[in-house]
Amino acid sequence: MIRTRFAPSPTGRLHVGGLRSALFNYLLAKKNQGNFLLRIEDTDQTRLMAGGIENILNSLVWAGIVPDEGVIYDSEMKISQKGGKGPYIQSERLSTYQKYAQELLKKGFAYYCFCTKDRLEEIRTVQECSKLPTGYDGHCRELNSEHVAECLKKGMPYVIRLRMPREGVTTFTDLIRGEVTFKNELIDDQVLIKADGFPTYHLAVVVDDHLMEITHVIRGEEWLPSTPKHIQLYKMFGWKQPQFAHLPLLVNEQKQKLSKRHGDVSVEDYQEKGYLPEALVNFVAFLGWNPGDEREIFSLSALEKEFDFSRVSKAAAVFNVEKLDWYNQQYLRRYDQEALAILTRPFFQQAGLPIEDRPLSWLAQVVALEQSRASTLKQIVENTAFIFSDELSYEASLLVWKKSTREETKKNLGELIDFLSKIEESNWTKEDLEKSVGDWIKIGERGVGEILWPLRVSLSGKMNSPGPYEIAAVLGKTKTLDRLHQAQKLLLAL
Repeated sequence: MIRTRFAPSPTGRLHVGGLRSALFNYLLAKKNQGNFLLRIEDTDQTRLMAGGIENILNSLVWAGIVPDEGVIYDSEMKISQKGGKGPYIQSERLSTYQKYAQELLKKGFAYYCFCTKDRLEEIRTVQECSKLPTGYDGHCRELNSEHVAECLKKGMPYVIRLRMPREGVTTFTDLIRGEVTFKNELIDDQVLIKADGFPTYHLAVVVDDHLMEITHVIRGEEWLPSTPKHIQLYKMFGWKQPQFAHLPLLVNEQKQKLSKRHGDVSVEDYQEKGYLPEALVNFVAFLGWNPGDEREIFSLSALEKEFDFSRVSKAAAVFNVEKLDWYNQQYLRRYDQEALAILTRPFFQQAGLPIEDRPLSWLAQVVALEQSRASTLKQIVENTAFIFSDELSYEASLLVWKKSTREETKKNLGELIDFLSKIEESNWTKEDLEKSVGDWIKIGERGVGEILWPLRVSLSGKMNSPGPYEIAAVLGKTKTLDRLHQAQKLLLAL
């Protein structure tokens, strides 16, 4: 059975690159009726973020990527662990790492290093000044057993390092990049156990992936240089190594690595802006993968059927926000209006707009004003905030149609107010207003622009807004007439 895993560190909010790694691992497992596992790698205790595990779980649940095994939420939304190969949180597995580190020491594949922090910094400085590759110089690599025993007896601080082969090459086949080869002499002796007793990523990831029977390791391109160290560890332990796949780098439109310095990068950032999970997942799936044809819209379930690693590219993937907006628009337009109103409600509340006493059917009408125009749920709220205003603020000159004058606009508004005042509340719908006002314009041989332009500005206070009939229907008769009277007053002062 194919077993994949996503193993993030809870050191910050889940990055969209992490979401892509989780998604590709999830899709490979689901495509092959395998298991997808979530493991938490928290061995770097100095960088842990309070609530980091919750943020990872919340982001994955929101995206619909649910682990079959590992760290999960239970029925009471408390962090729990599921499966028979745990614990799935690395800080709960320290004795396991120590056991395997000792095995490496006994076999001569690892050694104690007593070098001080000052010495290591001095080595790095010399290497940088000499323009040499930086890395450990192997100072403690050949210490005899008596010297090591004496240092340990004195209680000297130490780390345990990998004894990397000094000759030959390490070669493996990457599912995305094909055959990859590294010269062993260029790879330094990596720390496996730190001075605090915690393992580094390199030891923990190999031990955990083996014990948890992971068949495919799918991770970001930045881990490619670490892979020969991991392969050597598999050989040293005599374990079968998994298949490796290193996903292409994520870059922004300027071809810079996606980072916080250049804008929003966490899943939560996009959730807070009002992007839909299905849109973000669809977009992220195309960051390095494509179906081989012109199709672009895929639900998560469709991706599970279509995903194929042979179509994952090694070229850097551009995180284009305009394309993400396009995806989100496509999904927004597919929603039932009341369902979309439910999703948008929290954003209205965050904006402080009074919706508590409003029926869902009315809120759905408000949302519908921008459903085909806005890119995000938050933008729907921002673009319809004028509906809730008691008094709009705009320049009186905006009311005047480009082919009209202030006097003509004032006259047209007066006649429009008289006409609208006679329409019954029961007929105050978008369809009825469009027909009755349209007929009135035609019968009176009035210009469409000279009537509808000031009507729309009066109701929205904007140059660009939804249509006037839609707005009037949402506002209702009384509020529509109030805004037209306000427009008249502004024209008097012009």
